[in-house]
Amino acid sequence: MKVSPDSRFFAESTLLGGSVPAEDVAPLLSRRGSMFDACHVGVVLRAVLFVEAVVGVSAMFATADLIEWLQRFSLLTGGVLPATLAWLIAACALKTRLVRLVPRWQWVAGIALGALAGLYGCGMLSLMGFFYPVPWLSSAAAGAMLSAMLLTALFWRSRARMPAATAARLAELQSRIRPHFLFNTLNSAIALVRAEPLKAEAVLEDLSELFRSALADPEESVTLGQEIELARRYLEIEEIRFGDRLRVAWSLDPNADSARLPPLLLQPLVENAIRHGVEPSASGAHLKISTHRRGAVVTVKVTNSTPGGVGARGNGLALANVRERLLLLHDVQARFQTAFKDDVFQVRLEIPA
Repeated sequence: MKVSPDSRFFAESTLLGGSVPAEDVAPLLSRRGSMFDACHVGVVLRAVLFVEAVVGVSAMFATADLIEWLQRFSLLTGGVLPATLAWLIAACALKTRLVRLVPRWQWVAGIALGALAGLYGCGMLSLMGFFYPVPWLSSAAAGAMLSAMLLTALFWRSRARMPAATAARLAELQSRIRPHFLFNTLNSAIALVRAEPLKAEAVLEDLSELFRSALADPEESVTLGQEIELARRYLEIEEIRFGDRLRVAWSLDPNADSARLPPLLLQPLVENAIRHGVEPSASGAHLKISTHRRGAVVTVKVTNSTPGGVGARGNGLALANVRERLLLLHDVQARFQTAFKDDVFQVRLEIPA
């Protein structure tokens, strides 16, 4: 797994208990994100609804009744909708090249694409006999204006995305790679060095893998299979600490392993289950992790028993961080649900396969 200098800086400053000055964070964040991130289903839906709303309002100025408005709106949609989709497809396809431009030329390129989309839509409408004479210049200007508005929305989306992801990332690292967890793990390894040196070596390898994943680039995604393997390593460490109190059951669908997740998304859910299910109970608790793929959707469940309802309490920060990072990666295609019933707490994720 690749570790970028920026992400290493963020993670190391957190693990060492330091803080990141705002003047150091700003230059790093300015290099992240893209306002041409039009490849997500949520972005496409919002862009189409926005343009259609503008068209609908514009059609009202030239109509006298509802029937005439519906007819005019339908005709305009026949030209505007293909033009909007063409702009979105072009922005998505050219994203890698466009982000290499300086910001000024990114705006110029995006608005120019909008003008071309406006001309395309005008051509479609002229073929349907909607315009006479054909307003080429007005259509290009309208396309450029709508493109500028969409770019503004995408720009602020990209600006909001990385600070939110970074803040969530820092909070996760602070709550997950905790000093007392490191202390307990090292003590367990020391106790095993003489009696079971191979087991002590395995514990340190698992701990090393956890920290290596903590230093991963927060913008990267990993497979569900990799997250499962990391969760196994984490549980192997905790099994030394809790022994028979921690009872784990796995129900995994190999067809779900290729789904993409943000790094270290599953492990905090497992830790949350241990922290609020196993740790406060003298008798321990049952933990179940299951994955299932149905069509284009992968479902991930983390379930833990909470004897006496002791697991019902908690500030929910870990779950909120997971939910936010999941939505940042998959937007409307992802679902995050929690349920607590009959002393059993469950977290359910749905992600695209």
